[in-house]
Amino acid sequence: MVIVLMGVSGSGKTTVGQMLAERLGCGFSDADSFHPPANVAKMRAGSPLTDEDRWPWLQALRAAIEEWQAEGRDHVLACSALKQVYRDVLSPEGDVIFVYMKGTAEVIAPRLNARSGHYFNPSLLASQFAALEEPADAFVVDIGEPPEAIVSTIVTRLRSGTPDPVKPLP
Repeated sequence: MVIVLMGVSGSGKTTVGQMLAERLGCGFSDADSFHPPANVAKMRAGSPLTDEDRWPWLQALRAAIEEWQAEGRDHVLACSALKQVYRDVLSPEGDVIFVYMKGTAEVIAPRLNARSGHYFNPSLLASQFAALEEPADAFVVDIGEPPEAIVSTIVTRLRSGTPDPVKPLP
């Protein structure tokens, strides 16, 4: 099972993803580490990535997902996956579970401004919301909850057989 925690930058994907992977006893990766240096430089400078910039990154992520699946390893991946076409690349056969880390710009902007040591320029948040296509096929979690509560909700939902994935998680 591969679980992709998706959403805009600053939504808590990495924090929740690391905790979820630990709870599930599986691997964790942050999709940011798959970006080529040119993409990182572009984002650091405050320039949004284009689809053309993203294709090689998405293909590298899909190759990693296929490797985890071929090896029978469960894995959690933190990845923005903002558009449906990106999610289609990451899961062409519907073989990945997406969890949408949903929040507002008013909640996320202060998080980005307080973050240090990350190359993502907070000025790009508006472009991420503009590009975001909310998924119809993902679990939705409210990022206003504490990370521990979000992880517990996801684990409970996974163990219940993942019913009704388009409705928000309780």
